[in-house]
Amino acid sequence: MILLDRKSKKTSTITFRLDDELIKRLRSESASKQVSTNTFVNQALRRFLDWDLHEPSAGFVSLSKPVFLKIFNNLKQKDIVDIASHVGKNEIQNIAVFMRGKMDLKSFLSWFEQRMINSTVQVNHVDEDGIHRYVMKHDLGKNWSIYNKTILELIFSDMFRKKIQVQAGKKILSFEINE
Repeated sequence: MILLDRKSKKTSTITFRLDDELIKRLRSESASKQVSTNTFVNQALRRFLDWDLHEPSAGFVSLSKPVFLKIFNNLKQKDIVDIASHVGKNEIQNIAVFMRGKMDLKSFLSWFEQRMINSTVQVNHVDEDGIHRYVMKHDLGKNWSIYNKTILELIFSDMFRKKIQVQAGKKILSFEINE
């Protein structure tokens, strides 16, 4: 979950003409998520501008979850580590820089958290005095955790000169980093 400091956010008012059906759907979705329509629209626009707009250019492709699981879970662990080490790490770095415009620890952590959320992974992020703890709950299998564990360890070691311990389980991926 990304927490925003409401005091530091400046807001402006803008008017749009939207189709009645679109307004009805926005209100219905915001009600189902128990947030105001204004908050829901802000979240949707932020996701579009920060993520969806860049996905095709960044090289993301869509796969249904059953197809992804069938492919990924049939790979051997050594193949997962090899793919993560020789292709995944560089691609993740390139995509994060492309989408955030820079690669420092704060921008990478923000991008990674958003990537997890956009991949339907439940993220618990606790920041206590500059120590960030992430626990990601997923149902994508052990190989997915190993893939991300390998990438995270390599990026933190190579890019940020920080050693992290990543726990990779069948349904949980977790790590802690000191900012």
